[in-house]
Amino acid sequence: MAPSFTARIQLFLLRALGFLIGLVGRAALVLSGPKFASKTPPPVTEPLLLLSGMQLAKLIRQRKVKCIDVVQAYINRIKDVNPMINGIVKYRFEEAMKEAHAVDQKLAEKQEDEATLENKWPFLGVPLTVKEAFQLQGMPNSSGLMNRRDAISKTDATVVALLKEAGAIPLGITNCSELCMWYESSNKIYGRSNNPYDLQHIVGGSSGGEGCTLAAACSVIGVGSDIGGSIRMPAFFNGIFGHKPSPGVVPNKGQFPMAVGGQELFQCTGPMCRYAEDLAPMLKVMAGPGIKRLKLDTKVHLKDLKFYWMEHDGGSFLMSKVDQDLILAQKKEPLKFVDLLGDHGKHVNPLWELIKWCLGLSVYTIPSIGLALLEEKLKYNNEKYQKFKAVEESLRKELVEMLGDDGVFLYPSHPTVAPKHHVPLTRPFNFAYTGVFNALGLPVTQCPLGLNVKGLPLGIQVVAGPFNDHLTLAVAQYLEKTFGGWVCPGKF
Repeated sequence: MAPSFTARIQLFLLRALGFLIGLVGRAALVLSGPKFASKTPPPVTEPLLLLSGMQLAKLIRQRKVKCIDVVQAYINRIKDVNPMINGIVKYRFEEAMKEAHAVDQKLAEKQEDEATLENKWPFLGVPLTVKEAFQLQGMPNSSGLMNRRDAISKTDATVVALLKEAGAIPLGITNCSELCMWYESSNKIYGRSNNPYDLQHIVGGSSGGEGCTLAAACSVIGVGSDIGGSIRMPAFFNGIFGHKPSPGVVPNKGQFPMAVGGQELFQCTGPMCRYAEDLAPMLKVMAGPGIKRLKLDTKVHLKDLKFYWMEHDGGSFLMSKVDQDLILAQKKEPLKFVDLLGDHGKHVNPLWELIKWCLGLSVYTIPSIGLALLEEKLKYNNEKYQKFKAVEESLRKELVEMLGDDGVFLYPSHPTVAPKHHVPLTRPFNFAYTGVFNALGLPVTQCPLGLNVKGLPLGIQVVAGPFNDHLTLAVAQYLEKTFGGWVCPGKF
């Protein structure tokens, strides 16, 4: 059925608005942000920074490498690189060095065998960074919201506590978009994060600070959350691995904002890292008792898997076309957002905030104001909800039956490689390539596939049926061997 005249007018106005925002965004890109002599950070020269979490933990357990040397190497790297990318927004270097010293002292005093140590502390001494939206004791927990800028965590989020119990050592917390609801990580408290492959490009969101920190070799493993692609988009834009687990496996407790009502089905907490071999061990630790619902110890034979793929979603007026580079690489009851904006403050009037933003007086970012305005316009409609719900259930049933317990689905992580800063304002619906799998409740792993001719990361999503996370993680390791995995920025 052809769209009505009114619908065509609305679509035209949306495109015109996107064009105008794009012009403003490009002007802002020229005028804003610090200027650096190089468009990428310096390449890694310290060998310890080029080892996976599993490799580091093994060397530390074997007493071949001192934990304090590993942590110091990462601190040095962060001091050199973080001013350029602004990924880590609060350091805990002093505490981390004390914890590293304690690890070395424990190993010197206790002569337990390596197998015992691995069972107790699989990530012994491994540097870790944590998205600021998660509680990390003594660290800020604002999610970029000015009203929460003085909020300090008094405890650890469940997954953070589990990783610390497994021996990981947090180095700091990483930037996110305001209230974790946009795919560029920028806010009024910490500013904007920059892509280590080109500082003029975005890092994604909302776990964008985590993505660029890992990609720049300022950390080896990290914690992210994903309600519409917030792990996978940053992992894609920054050329690393990120996994959205099957829903309900990994606890979400201890982050802000916390999903409520229907959103709880969409929100997932998961691992982000540079090396595929760290994904499954991280997931085992982060899931806690929930790991019993998965089959991570099941041996996967790739030759026995069924592979399905799509090059794009068929196209849409509101979204970008899929880059040819990505196609070629592939062939090779919710809590209202406007209410959250008012956390620790009074109710927010989105229209008034838009006027204030135009005058440079608002404490909120333009994506947050835009989303709040959209919510005000699109009031809840039960008839439309039921219609979309029926489409979702039909698509989920079809995909689950197709994939079964031995199939994986390859799908673009995003229609374009990492765009320049502010450009996402002109294409707010491009997140649909990741968000669809939150709605469908399927496990997904984002895998890097090298760099394009301009030196920006390529990637692909690997999707499986419910609780078949072991299939996507196995394919991730295969793709890492085939395409080379993470590529160090600055070497292009």
